[in-house]
Amino acid sequence: MIPYPTIDPVALHLGPLAVRWYGIAYLLGFLSAYAILRHAVSRGRLALPREGVGDLLTTLVVGVILGGRLGYVLFYNLPYFLQHPLHAFAVWEGGMSFHGGLAGVAVAAWLFSRRKRLPLRELGDALALATPPGLFFGRIANFINGELYGRPADVPWAMVFPDAGALPRHPSQLYEAVLEGLLLWVVVWGAGRLWRDRRGVPTGAFVCGYGLIRFLVEFTRQPDPQLGLILGPFSMGQVLSAAMVLVGATLLGTATPVRPR
Repeated sequence: MIPYPTIDPVALHLGPLAVRWYGIAYLLGFLSAYAILRHAVSRGRLALPREGVGDLLTTLVVGVILGGRLGYVLFYNLPYFLQHPLHAFAVWEGGMSFHGGLAGVAVAAWLFSRRKRLPLRELGDALALATPPGLFFGRIANFINGELYGRPADVPWAMVFPDAGALPRHPSQLYEAVLEGLLLWVVVWGAGRLWRDRRGVPTGAFVCGYGLIRFLVEFTRQPDPQLGLILGPFSMGQVLSAAMVLVGATLLGTATPVRPR
């Protein structure tokens, strides 16, 4: 066991305003996405004016917040929100679903592509490369907050988290930061380089890769207390991630040739 590095969730105070690491993680995620999308535009891989990248990110932010909250309400705590429907709007109380956020981003990207007459697969491939850094920063923030911790473990790097009792646990947030953030970015980038003549490969690699990584890491992550395991040994996150693998495999199988502009 190694000691959990207790870090104040509040990074700094600006007068009465408390700036939290979680907010910084979101900011870094959006800044890195902005830089990657601008690079895709400059290299001609995304048919969008440079000033349109900000408009795209604004649309995606709305999609990820609405989708993430709706996904949490539907998949993770529906009985509670049926009894307290107004609490579904209390985003500041916490409770977001990655899978719901991804669905919200997909809808937002579809609407944006229609409005800008932009090929959806081209946009999806750019977003697939721009998303993993944000996942990395978000999981690091989860670790700092001591939330979404792992199951009890006897590995040498297990930690006792402040709000998880006395048992040492997997630092599953760090597993996810490295695998969903760093490794997945390399996989998506490599897939795009190897099959640069096929549109939709990076998108499929991201969806399939994330689903597989999350499915495996969930075996070390503590299930949500209000749900537990819902299908034999599997959690809600694993069920949703298995569906992602199927969707990602379909996207890979239906990748289309890149058409010259």
